[in-house]
Amino acid sequence: MNRLSARVRRISSWTLVVGLAVTAYAIYFSYTTVQIHRGMGTSAYDFGLYDQGIWLLSRGKTPFVTLMGRNLFGDHTSFILLLLVPLMWVFSSTSLLFVVQSVVIASGAIPVYAFARKHLESDALGCVFACTYLLYPAVSWTNVENFHPDSFLGLFVAAALWAALGRKWRWYVGAVLLALLVKEDVVLVVAPIGVWVALRRDVRIGVATVIASIGTALLCFLVVIRGLTGTAFRNSWRIPFGGFGGLVKTAFTSPSALLRYLASNGRATYLLQILIPSAGMFVIAPSVALVGFVVVFSNIVSTFYYQYQIHYHYSLVVAPILVFGNVYAVGRLGKYARRRATLVVGVASIVSALVLAPLPFARNQIQKFPPSSPAVTAAHELFAQIPADAVISVFHPLSAQLARRDRIYAFPNPFRRALYGPDVFAAGDRLSFADEIEYVMLPIALSREAEQVWRSEVHAYVVVASNPWWILYRHR
Repeated sequence: MNRLSARVRRISSWTLVVGLAVTAYAIYFSYTTVQIHRGMGTSAYDFGLYDQGIWLLSRGKTPFVTLMGRNLFGDHTSFILLLLVPLMWVFSSTSLLFVVQSVVIASGAIPVYAFARKHLESDALGCVFACTYLLYPAVSWTNVENFHPDSFLGLFVAAALWAALGRKWRWYVGAVLLALLVKEDVVLVVAPIGVWVALRRDVRIGVATVIASIGTALLCFLVVIRGLTGTAFRNSWRIPFGGFGGLVKTAFTSPSALLRYLASNGRATYLLQILIPSAGMFVIAPSVALVGFVVVFSNIVSTFYYQYQIHYHYSLVVAPILVFGNVYAVGRLGKYARRRATLVVGVASIVSALVLAPLPFARNQIQKFPPSSPAVTAAHELFAQIPADAVISVFHPLSAQLARRDRIYAFPNPFRRALYGPDVFAAGDRLSFADEIEYVMLPIALSREAEQVWRSEVHAYVVVASNPWWILYRHR
């Protein structure tokens, strides 16, 4: 007991500040995202599909997610989600994933602080850099963008960098293995980390990291995803100039065309939004920050709009890399210069957060309906009349509330295919099992397109209940 008390007394006030900041972040974003969800601000993509998939696994069933028409692990090889199955045995709330996401993202500040306080020989400076991670716009935007397994990378990549920089190889192996479980494209981050380790720390461990990450990616693409969907690379359409070969050819034969493309559609603005919170201090010693180059380039070069917008989860993994890059670089300065550089980074981080991040008192505020709003309350009144085992098709925000069942479809599926099946571009046909839908719940006011679809189906259904916002149908 005396030894424990002595250890507690040795905890610095700055360590307590970091602990409070991490806790406050986790609580705030847990509350905020749960409120968004309960106010029906979430959808089949990208929450309902994970909730249904994990729920199916928790019941010992094949995780074929009917909200997207693919196996959960055929969409992305996010085997890290298996760790959440036991939690679903204990907690029945559909808010579970949002709390987990907020806690995991917040925890990424801990390895940042552990490295920064030692590398900069100052708990105070370490605290500043831990907070810059929490304030990073890409971090908080990911937290409010439904739910994504990518959220685990904020912690795992930070832990891998902390372990690599400190030569803590057992921790490093654990962090890398966990990161590889998050998604098939984590190779874009883990392989560069391996290259850095090989060049700056340990050749064998670094080479092993590169080989393991590439091997895991090939296994995920060529065996798991292909085996479950029939297609190994579903997102090859995101590579411009006709694919990888065309991109490489353009880079050599017409570099000006590539440069024009990279400067188009706000991609340059995105790059600034990624870099400004760091104040660019990493340029002093850029090797660690360069670990994130492949991810940043892949986001900017993508034809997929969301990848080069700071509001989406594709940018989260860059945040811990640049924060570690800043700490590593600032550590090369003298003690007085470190303080000034840290002050500059802190100011840049605060200003960027106020202008770009969805934080309290910031310019960007999340729009949400309170759970007690009439439309939400009215929806739950009709939910109570849908049997738990019924096969249903519902308006997409409703699907996030009703996902824990064997078969649920986001209207207009299956009456008219939309974002369903291995090919996301397949659309317009009526799926073969459309007549198996037992209940349909839709808003009173439908879009013109949705109204057209439903007009051809409504004759087979009778109204069960309705209110000024929603109407529930049952198959005759």
